[in-house]
Amino acid sequence: MNKPIPGPEKEKKHRHNKGWMQEHVNDTYVQRAKAEGWRSRAAFKLLELDEKSRLIKPGMTVVDLGSAPGSWCQVLSKRLGGKGKIIALDLLPMDPVYCVDFVQGDFRDDAVFAQLESILGGKKADLVLSDMAPNMSGIALSDQARIMHLAELTLDFCARHLKPGGDMLVKVFQGTGFMELRKAVMAAFSEVSVKKPAASRGRSPETYLLARGHNR
Repeated sequence: MNKPIPGPEKEKKHRHNKGWMQEHVNDTYVQRAKAEGWRSRAAFKLLELDEKSRLIKPGMTVVDLGSAPGSWCQVLSKRLGGKGKIIALDLLPMDPVYCVDFVQGDFRDDAVFAQLESILGGKKADLVLSDMAPNMSGIALSDQARIMHLAELTLDFCARHLKPGGDMLVKVFQGTGFMELRKAVMAAFSEVSVKKPAASRGRSPETYLLARGHNR
């Protein structure tokens, strides 16, 4: 029996997946992550930002939103050295990390949010990190709107649970709504800068807003 000839869309998708996998396997940061015991290449983004901006200090209470598979939690755990509190949240499951309280669920769900607040126990965070990103649809405008919404939710969380003088690091995409979000962040913090760590792929639209000195 002759095999069916794949259509152009299927062939295109196959080439894209194969190309992405080859790029991923050959990626320097992927190889370093495996060699050094990090759960993903994303660890190097936080490591670089911390080294340059001195974000993480022993004794801190840190909230990590969008934590799975846990590489940022690994960095936090190592830098805090058991002196502090780390609370992580993600829709996906995450294997345990030393000294990390993990909540699995949707950040937009009231019950999940309440669980996160319960672990905080009325204490405010010193640092809020968000590497949250939506499931990408491939539709640029839709994906942009979704990640900006997640960033807005992170800012709202900070308004309620970040202590005065605290810091926020949140992933965003450059595009529609970016300038409006940046303006809102600037109104809530003393200092705001845009960061693009070396470990962020050059073709990726992702960037990070680093906001320091929460003024609420």
